[in-house]
Amino acid sequence: MGLLNKLDNPYDGGGFVLARVEDVLNWGRAKSNWYLQFGLACCAIEFMALNASHYDLMRFGCIPRSSPRHADLIVISGTVSLKMAEVIKNLWEQIPEPKYCLSMGSCANAGGPFWEHGYHVLKGVDKILPVDVYIPGCPPRPEAFFDGMVKLQAKISKQAIFNKRKRIAEEDAKLGLPTY
Repeated sequence: MGLLNKLDNPYDGGGFVLARVEDVLNWGRAKSNWYLQFGLACCAIEFMALNASHYDLMRFGCIPRSSPRHADLIVISGTVSLKMAEVIKNLWEQIPEPKYCLSMGSCANAGGPFWEHGYHVLKGVDKILPVDVYIPGCPPRPEAFFDGMVKLQAKISKQAIFNKRKRIAEEDAKLGLPTY
């Protein structure tokens, strides 16, 4: 009977659930990632399968955005040529803080099969962006992407929000910028 009573009222504590504000905010940020997908090669085709009904990426709270100003993270999938590196860097700078980067596939991670003789290929997107999660494979399976997404959500849920704001305010004060 004790288990059935718990199922009827799981919060049997007088109606209160205790948590730190930072933990609640991080839970919300981790479970609602809006992404900007930058597909460059065959990994982009595999990423399309992620959004289809069989894999359903939206169950992780991931919603595609067409503007970098509305995105939380950027997914780089495929071969990054040197010409595209500047475009990716510009998109990255338009994403508001806090922002994250997922590198999907061998080409985005380290240049792929073109790394040795491809003069036109960036030898990994981490040369221009700070990558948070690397998803290996050529192309990676959707299950590998889900594993990377879970790792990113775990990273987001452990971040310190308020200390970062305090540190940024101190840096702004040193530069003579107004603090809010």
